[in-house]
Amino acid sequence: MKTDLKIALIQTDLVWESPEENRKKFHQKIESISDTIDIIVLPEMFTSGFTMNASSVAETMNGETLTWLKELASKKDIAITGSLVISENNIFYNRSVFVHPNGKVDTYDKRHTFTLAGEHKTYTSGTSKTTVDYLGWKICPLICYDLRFPVWARNTEDYDVLLYVANWPKPRINAWDALLKARAIENMSYCIGINRIGMDDTGHDYPGHSTCYDVLGRKISDLKPHQDAIEVVTLEKTVIETYRNKLNFLNDRDRFTLLE
Repeated sequence: MKTDLKIALIQTDLVWESPEENRKKFHQKIESISDTIDIIVLPEMFTSGFTMNASSVAETMNGETLTWLKELASKKDIAITGSLVISENNIFYNRSVFVHPNGKVDTYDKRHTFTLAGEHKTYTSGTSKTTVDYLGWKICPLICYDLRFPVWARNTEDYDVLLYVANWPKPRINAWDALLKARAIENMSYCIGINRIGMDDTGHDYPGHSTCYDVLGRKISDLKPHQDAIEVVTLEKTVIETYRNKLNFLNDRDRFTLLE
């Protein structure tokens, strides 16, 4: 188990509906990282942008992007995570993949499809949460609109890190800022949010605001809005243990069962 976890947050623009160009872009960025890190985090739909034209960018779990991620994770001895459009049995998913250095892939399908944009008409919602075990840390990957639903994110699994990847637009960015901090505080976990920057081909402007909060809601990231940059943050296991033992808030959490 690692007592400290180093995570590289990549905040950048995306090339609209071009998996090949986005792979090239992220490959260059990942190769440029000189720090010793454990995990790299990419945005939601990092191969395409937030498109409803799923058939033009969809891949399988044996496709070019997963093959590339596995090779890069193995070469760098790191984990890489983000979401992309996956097709299975003629059904499309907005799927988060967490690629381990040994080639193992954990997946999570976005539960809350963004109805305001019609995402529910194109993509099938996921039905279960995922907890990734990596280097002695428990990580819960969620996607964008999931952030607005605290019951789904509730820390019933005793995870250490809540991880959101997103294409969250500028008009509602105040909600992004407030809810990331709230999720960290209420779940007594680190909470990371990675949001893209730039304009997409539908006219939406994305300001970034990627960040990381600790278990008390203290910001430990310095990424600036609209900044094309990579930041490495260090998560400390002792911070989680100290405040969970001292405050015991999770002992009083509600017990519940989600119904479809």
